[in-house]
Amino acid sequence: MMKKMLFVLNPRSGRGQIRTRLLAILDVFVKAGYEVSVHVTQAPGDARRIVRRRARGKQLVVVSGGDGTLNEALSGLMDLDEDRRPALGYIPSGSTNDYAASLGLPHDMKKAAALAVSGTDFAVDAGRFCEERYFAYVAAFGAFTEVSYRTPQETKNLLGHQAYMLEAVRRLTALKSYRMRFEWEGGALEDEFLLGMVTNTVSIGGFKGFLGREVALDDGKFEVLLIRRPRTPKDVASIASWLITREGENECVSRFSTEALSVSCAEPVDWTLDGEYGGARTQVAIRNCRQAVRIRRRPPKSGK
Repeated sequence: MMKKMLFVLNPRSGRGQIRTRLLAILDVFVKAGYEVSVHVTQAPGDARRIVRRRARGKQLVVVSGGDGTLNEALSGLMDLDEDRRPALGYIPSGSTNDYAASLGLPHDMKKAAALAVSGTDFAVDAGRFCEERYFAYVAAFGAFTEVSYRTPQETKNLLGHQAYMLEAVRRLTALKSYRMRFEWEGGALEDEFLLGMVTNTVSIGGFKGFLGREVALDDGKFEVLLIRRPRTPKDVASIASWLITREGENECVSRFSTEALSVSCAEPVDWTLDGEYGGARTQVAIRNCRQAVRIRRRPPKSGK
């Protein structure tokens, strides 16, 4: 009996490079024994709607696009009952592709397509944001997130991590901060913050290792990073030092792991989910859905 696949692609992602590779990708799928239904996304949110409506009864959903398209596909799967979610294959074609880096997926689109049909299922955590939204690898607020996603990858590669962060540090005192309170099972924290990230990734904005080297995508926990507003020149130097070296204790930088997090703020705060706008909110509840989605990746090395 022929296996069934839903293939959802964003034709605008990555300067439309999927257009010249589509036939080769479809050939990979058909040769692997799949009956393929193709959907070309038409507008923001389209991938989530299509996956929710058409993924039932399929053995595999494959999505091609950037982190935002992946977010929509994962959200569509999370809308389904857990026992009805097919596996998810990902062909990254965006400009940053943070989550693909965490999964170790190839940049070559044909190789990624082959991995989508022949790789090993890996059950990863998904993040629930409030009641209606999901994220694959990051929910964040603050000016650094905007700067990170608006800076071309070529520029990041040219500057490197240290130069890029130094440029960001120059803006520290001018950035807007928010009075916020964070509560989790391990404690609570209230202050004025410039930046917050709730993550499940080894790469943020194209930079690896920003949140530490020991990140597990399936442990049921998020890594949280909070940077408070500097009050003195010493604070600015302290934050700058941590951003560049990412080492040592720092009273301006808080990091912890948690399964769930509640956030409150006196004024609306803009959030991004996997690099896409997540809305302005005064109250936020975030929860880790452990090993909720199966994503195809290379088989793990022997003994791991």
